[in-house]
Amino acid sequence: MNTKPIHEVRLGAIKAAVWKNQTETGVRFNATFTRLYRQNEKWASTDSFGRDDLLVLAKVADQAHSWIHLQEQQESGNKQPPAETAETPPTQY
Repeated sequence: MNTKPIHEVRLGAIKAAVWKNQTETGVRFNATFTRLYRQNEKWASTDSFGRDDLLVLAKVADQAHSWIHLQEQQESGNKQPPAETAETPPTQY
C-alpha cells in the first residue's frame, strides 16, 4: 500500500493529494482534498470547505484532473498528437 501521495496540488490553503493504486484491472488514480488552517500554534486540516473555498477547490480539482489525465495517457502509451490549428484567413473589408 502506498502511504504517500504520488502528486500534490496546492493553491493557498486548499490541497489535493493524488494517489496511485494498482488494481486487477490496472492503475487507478484517486484524489483527496483538504483545507489547511492554523489552530493555535499548529497546522491542522479538514475536509470541510466554506463558501469562499469552493472556487479554489474547483481550480485545485481541475489541476489534479489534468495531471491524472496526463499520467493515464503516458501509462497507456497513448500520446495523442497536438491538435491541428487552422489558420484564420485575413479579414477583408
